[in-house]
Amino acid sequence: MKIVSRVGLGALLVAVSIGSALAQTTAQSSDPSAPKTRAQVRADLIEWRAAGYDPLDWIDYPQNAQRAGRIVAARRAQQGGAMMTQ
Repeated sequence: MKIVSRVGLGALLVAVSIGSALAQTTAQSSDPSAPKTRAQVRADLIEWRAAGYDPLDWIDYPQNAQRAGRIVAARRAQQGGAMMTQ
């Protein structure tokens, strides 16, 4: 019985932590003129790399950055739209 209660408490703790993190992210992203934290910059770079941007690809520089920028913007718009409908 102790294991079940510990698992339940752990699941509750995870749910509260995730909810708190999402609330903080939403509150911080409401002011676009605020400076970004190091973690936010790293997250942006990871998102851009996932969209196909390679900072070391200087031969195709403007095209690959613009293409990745469009992909990132579309993903963020899609996520924003999904958050609005929930």
